[in-house]
Amino acid sequence: MASSQDVHVRICGQEIIKYDLEIKALIQDIRECPGPQSVLMDFNSKVKEKFNQLRLRIQNMEQMAKEQDRETDKQAILSETESHRRQMLSNQTAWRKANLACKLSIDNLEKDELLYGGDSTVRQRKATKESLVQTSGDITESLMSISRMMAQSVSQSEETIGTLATSSRTLLETDEEFKAMTGTIHLGRKLISKYNRRELTDKLLIFLAVALFIATVLYILKKRLFPFI
Repeated sequence: MASSQDVHVRICGQEIIKYDLEIKALIQDIRECPGPQSVLMDFNSKVKEKFNQLRLRIQNMEQMAKEQDRETDKQAILSETESHRRQMLSNQTAWRKANLACKLSIDNLEKDELLYGGDSTVRQRKATKESLVQTSGDITESLMSISRMMAQSVSQSEETIGTLATSSRTLLETDEEFKAMTGTIHLGRKLISKYNRRELTDKLLIFLAVALFIATVLYILKKRLFPFI
């Protein structure tokens, strides 16, 4: 059975993967964003929030690694933490590039609109952008579906932690009861041994008393019946 500490590490890893997928989906949305600037700013705000959550979970995993009892477990979790940190840095680079590409695209589109107004070429570009946005939305929905599945898995893992905690408490209570019973049995054994020794001593004293009594009676009879001996 996995310990509650192992379950916590696994849940943390699942949440890191979930945030990573959500960030990738948002970066794809930024890369294909047709504008305006307000939409881009909204995407960037969401990405910043996800990065903050991701960074916090990576720090939590690193702390869990330091709390491990075995060095092998500690190094394994630290290695996984470093891998997640490198992936986060890669996402940050992709985010910056997507922002530059999107801003350039928005600037070009605004220039075309100023130059050509309602030209059919501009309308065609808008239609293409809308198609890309639709595709991006489908991809995002797929990634969000994966995220929801992972969230369900996290919830199930949390329930497992609760069950493990309850089982641990029950085992501790049972162990305390066994210790109490063992102490009682040990005390009973000591009392029985003590009573056995006392019984043996009493028998010996009784035997000596009877022997002394018989010897005294015989001595008296001897003095009365055979005074000359």
